[in-house]
Amino acid sequence: MRILLLEDDAQLGSWVTNGLREEGHVVDHFEDGKEALMAAMGQDYDVLVLDRMVPGLDGLAVLKSLRASKNTTPALFLTALGEVDARVEGFDAGGDDYLTKPFAFAELSARVGALGRRKDGASSETEKQTVLRHGDLSLDLLARACIRQGQLIELMAKEFKLLEYFMRRPGRLVTRTMLLEQVWDMSFDPTTSVVETHISRLRTKIDKPFNDQLIRTRRGEGYVFGH
Repeated sequence: MRILLLEDDAQLGSWVTNGLREEGHVVDHFEDGKEALMAAMGQDYDVLVLDRMVPGLDGLAVLKSLRASKNTTPALFLTALGEVDARVEGFDAGGDDYLTKPFAFAELSARVGALGRRKDGASSETEKQTVLRHGDLSLDLLARACIRQGQLIELMAKEFKLLEYFMRRPGRLVTRTMLLEQVWDMSFDPTTSVVETHISRLRTKIDKPFNDQLIRTRRGEGYVFGH
């Protein structure tokens, strides 16, 4: 799994990171809440492990921002706050689990694994869908047909794959690097304009002939699909 860890205690963060990596996971460790938030908005993670007591933008604020942007990645709070009110506040913010410090690594690993399996189950249901819909736009994956407001729209193969990637992530920030890796199977290349070219073509077909835009640009960040 790919795991985001927000923990400002360098020693504890290193211990958790090394332990999870030894189990085969990819871990991105952040000590700053703003950096963690930007990473979570620009990268698909399987589980978020968030410290509640980070100075500045803490784990609670990070998760509230992510949930407001329709990010549903399972989240586990790590905290010294063990009171019932604190736990309730965490769950109300969109948290899925809560582990009070100090804790045993075996328990952390088990809880992270359970959250990861929960996400896999949800993702598998999404992947089983053969017709994706958003408002007046539908994409039939078996018939390879794109329809908006009753009009059949002809898409090239990469345009179709690009739109499918967007429609599986409505309301979420999608970066240029994510598109290069997932749609074109390319590593980051600052010189290529393939993403911008294909998005321009896709907009010409699914946005311009209609009243509202579905693909919006966030300058310096990436793209968001949906209303």
